[in-house]
Amino acid sequence: MPQRTHFPGILLAMLIGLGGYFGSAYTPAWLNGILLALLLGMVVGNLLKLPAVVQPGIGFTSSKLLELSVLFLAFSINYGHITRLGASSFSIVLIMVLGMVFITYHLARQVRCPGSTGWLVGFGTAICGSSAIAALAPRVAKNKDDVGIAMAVVNLFGSVGMVVLPLVLVRFDLSDTQLGILIGGTLHSVGNVVGAGYTISDGVGEAATTIKLARVAMLSPALILFNLLVDRDESQGWRQQLRLPWYLWGFIGITLLTSVVTLPAELLRAVDVAGKLALTIALAAIGLKVSFGELLASGRKGLGFGLIVFAVQFALVAGLMVLVG
Repeated sequence: MPQRTHFPGILLAMLIGLGGYFGSAYTPAWLNGILLALLLGMVVGNLLKLPAVVQPGIGFTSSKLLELSVLFLAFSINYGHITRLGASSFSIVLIMVLGMVFITYHLARQVRCPGSTGWLVGFGTAICGSSAIAALAPRVAKNKDDVGIAMAVVNLFGSVGMVVLPLVLVRFDLSDTQLGILIGGTLHSVGNVVGAGYTISDGVGEAATTIKLARVAMLSPALILFNLLVDRDESQGWRQQLRLPWYLWGFIGITLLTSVVTLPAELLRAVDVAGKLALTIALAAIGLKVSFGELLASGRKGLGFGLIVFAVQFALVAGLMVLVG
């Protein structure tokens, strides 16, 4: 629970977060409210010398509110999307997601991507962009700078991919389903997939969105698997490995609930708004703690790693599509 000393910092993060949330209505589509709040927080944190009185609240908001936002995000996940895929499409999604979790975990170490940036960038690329980063960050990101860098990298490549992939893929003789698998199986956020898919045709858009939603539904098992990989180096026995953070157990429980129980549409809309607000404010607080110097130092490796992971994922999906048929 927040204490009285947290209020000044919480208020500052709220003001910046709300500015990003509502200000995104007047920015290009690629600059969403979450990314705008992060950037605004970085500008304020680097250009102004923040008083000590706001620091406790900024720290509280960047950690605890980020964990809380994960619970809200869980309401948007429905395992029913997986059942709408055919066996071949489901096989591609399943192998790709699990494969990218292992590849991300080990590749980030091999290329020595700073801190947890590589893990976050790879996980966001594999699943669903910012939401996946937010879900994994409280567990692996000891330095909040890593979250800011990962968000920026994933949003950048998602936006570029949304424009470039349709222009490239239409030059090949591919069916709507094949185009949908390549777009829905590789682009970062749902918005990126919808934008790219429907740019080509309604058929491609529908196929790509279905694939993407199935990827999103894989977030819970992917989170568990990544936690087990991390805990394997930190803990001794299997009992300790099953001690997931409280918010992850809540996340898993909510996703199971929303998959078997039809919740009122009004409730889901309200929770969706609350979740986006919580995540936006949390990212504003994280932005306040990110220094431009560290961003430049770590960001270049983060960009390089993001490009590598994106290329590996595209090659994996394309290869699986050829093998499965």
